[in-house]
Amino acid sequence: MSNRNTQANKQAARERLRAERERQAKRERTRRQLIVGGAVVGVLAAAGGISLAVANAGGGDSSGSGASGDVWAKAAKARLIKPANTSGTDGTTIVIGKKDAKHTLSLFEDPRCPGCANFEQKVGETVQKDIKAGKYKASFHLGTFLDANLQGTGSKNALSALGAALNESPDAFLQYKEALFSKEFHPEETGPDKFADDNYLVEVADTVPGLKGNASFQKALKSGTYDKWALAMSDAFNKFKDVTSTPTVKLDDTVLGTDTPQGKAAPADPATFTSMVDKAMKG
Repeated sequence: MSNRNTQANKQAARERLRAERERQAKRERTRRQLIVGGAVVGVLAAAGGISLAVANAGGGDSSGSGASGDVWAKAAKARLIKPANTSGTDGTTIVIGKKDAKHTLSLFEDPRCPGCANFEQKVGETVQKDIKAGKYKASFHLGTFLDANLQGTGSKNALSALGAALNESPDAFLQYKEALFSKEFHPEETGPDKFADDNYLVEVADTVPGLKGNASFQKALKSGTYDKWALAMSDAFNKFKDVTSTPTVKLDDTVLGTDTPQGKAAPADPATFTSMVDKAMKG
């Protein structure tokens, strides 16, 4: 009896030590700067949130491993299907707003980016109001470099789901993007890759009026209708060599934000954002 208890205690201690080593290793992996497509992707502090340095994402699109990797390897060879409400050769131009708006706000984001989630939670509502008011139209550029950085396929899968939402309507796209970046649904950076799960993306979609119980949206998501398009969007994002972090926000050709050693940190509150937009409009 005594001997068995001693062995059990030793085994338990070894398990605790192993678990602690794994936690330390995970923290170290997320702390280190990682290589994405031959470029360093660093984590840097931004006003009110975290911004992920892209530097030069290049071809940093990762197909992952296992079954998920197979899906995206097949998507790379599939026929391109462009969502409605897009333009350009590969449907990678997404512009929403009044056509006669004199200015264009360009947003560069990755679905898994915590800094983007922070920006959307604090400033996203203001952006949507400005679009509807015709203050500017908005051009959306979505990347997936964090799949390579953090491992997984959630950025690509969420981007494909956003394509399915955009195919329904621009409003559905905006509302779904808002929901994906919300405090309720946006996954922790070092937590499970929730966006890789179609059922989770449907759960989020069911909070959006135009997508709740929407059979065509769900079919497009689960069948990967816009997977190839998601890869094309990611490739288009990577071609912007002046975008060094996410989120990056531009008003026409002016990058909005506070200067940091790594570049501009996007405005992190509505008042600062509006002030920077108004200043850029005046030239």
